[in-house]
This record gives sequence, C-alpha cells and structure tokens, in this order.
Amino acid sequence: MNTGKYIFAQLIEFLPQRIFDRIVMKYEGNKYVKHFARRKRIYKEFEIEGKVFAFDSTTIDLCLSVFWWAKFRRTKAGIKMHTLYEIQTDIPTFIHITEAKVHDQRAMDEIPYEQGAYYVFDRGYFDLKRLYHINEIEAYFVIRQRGNLQYEIINEGDTNHNADGVLSDQVIRLTNYLTKQKYPAVLRRVTYYATDKNKTFVYLTNNMEIPATQVVLLYKYRWRVELFKWIKQHLKIKSFWGTTETAVRIQIYSAITAYCMVAIVEHDLKLHRSTYEVLRILSASLLDKTPIKELFTKEPEYVADDGQLTLIFI
Repeated sequence: MNTGKYIFAQLIEFLPQRIFDRIVMKYEGNKYVKHFARRKRIYKEFEIEGKVFAFDSTTIDLCLSVFWWAKFRRTKAGIKMHTLYEIQTDIPTFIHITEAKVHDQRAMDEIPYEQGAYYVFDRGYFDLKRLYHINEIEAYFVIRQRGNLQYEIINEGDTNHNADGVLSDQVIRLTNYLTKQKYPAVLRRVTYYATDKNKTFVYLTNNMEIPATQVVLLYKYRWRVELFKWIKQHLKIKSFWGTTETAVRIQIYSAITAYCMVAIVEHDLKLHRSTYEVLRILSASLLDKTPIKELFTKEPEYVADDGQLTLIFI
C-alpha cells in the first residue's frame, strides 16, 4: 500500500513556505497581493529587453435572478475580469474585477504602471488621453490604431523592410484639435503587412528607439500568453460556491491561483506540457499518492464521454 503524500500535499511543497507565510502575515491573509511566481517563469529566449505586459479583459456571464448585483443588460448579469499579463512569464500580475458594463478603457486607470515597461493593448483600449498618461510616466505602449487619425508626418523612416513585412515607419503628430489635445506629443506609426493573414495592420507606439520589426513583435507576443488563451477557452465557470460579490471574487482568484501553482509545477518538473494539460492531469489525481513526476510518465489518451473529452491514462 502506498503510504506517500497525496498529490495535493505534494503540490503545496512547491510553494516557498517561509516567503508565503511572511506574506500572509504582512498582508493579513494575502488579501492584496497582486503578483505570484513570476521570476521562475521568465523565458530566456524572449527577444525584447525589459518587462512586457499585455492587458485584456474577459466577460463571465451570470444569472440575473441570482446575481442581481451584477446587472449587465435587461435580462443578463455578468462581470468582467481585466487582467495584466507579464508576457515573458505567462503569469498575471494584476487583476481588476468590475461589472460587465464597465468599458475596457476605464480599467486602464487601475493598471499599476512601471517606468520603462512595455504595455500592449488591442484597439479596444484606444484612448489617446490614457495612452498619453503612459507616455508621461516614461513607460511604453504598443496598440493597434483605431479609426482614421488626422496627422502630419514629422519623419519618414527607412521603408526598405519589405522582407520583414514592414511597409512604413513614421513619426507623426496629430493635427485634429481634439486628438492633439488628448495626445500632444509625437507618435510612432508602423504599418505592417502580415502575409499569413493577407492583412495590413497599423500600430502606434511612443517608443522611438526599437526597430520597427520589434514593434510588430511586441504585439505578436501578446498572443503568446498562454493564460490569455486559457482564460478565454477554459475559465468557463458554470456554477459558483456563493452568490455574493465577495464569493464570486474569491472563486475567480482561486482559479487564477490554481493556474499559477500549476505553472510553477510545470516549470520545476520540466514537464514540457501545456499548463492546461498539467492542470487536467493534476485535478483528476489530487487524492492519489503517486509521486507527481510519475503522473506525467504515462502517455495520455483522450476518449469521448457523452460528448465530452475525458482524460485517461494507459
């Protein structure tokens, strides 16, 4: 009979216990901690120097009759989770939960910006006044242009980038009265043609130093964030332990904590599997006493079960 530790107990051993206990005491139960496990997960091959963050949101639908405090539309309720991801580590560094009706741009005011860091947004966050705030605190942003901006070209960079897909690299100044009031400084405008999508993209940034190809790369790295894809695809919370706002928040934070914990395990054990796959295997084995490493020495096989995919081992 195997008298070893349960999988859950083995998982807890991956936490730095002394550091964890000290944080719990300092912050009264880890109440306001906004970062976790980041240094372990840095990708050495990442090509951009400095911290790079991506900001995005996802909406979680709720039943209006039960979650009345989260009214979204006439017959719907919902909350929105705004998440700042550190791209080099696939780890969330900041989470802000609001009602679903709150516009994404308003969540930008809550981001704990760091001087010298890069922040990557999709065009849903295109707000010139808020982008100028990032510029003022000496941080950098990369965002897809939205709408037809009126501008004058201050400087035309080298356009001989056809092999890299860069069509133009310009320094511009906005000329419309309202837009130049919101963003009075110069901007860099990079136009890129993606051959795989047969589509042209226009990016704006306040960084004038890095090559145009790296401006494009920064936006592409936004889609490397595994947590971003994991939340979109797999954080489908069907039921909640409680119906109050606090209970919902606790459950969401628990889900993100579980992701971070699994990310540590995948890194330390050098499993070379997706975080979601590791999570699936561990969640099915929490009361098993098999050493964690052995769980991943067997080849997984997926079988259909009433329309669902179930993970088994052979």
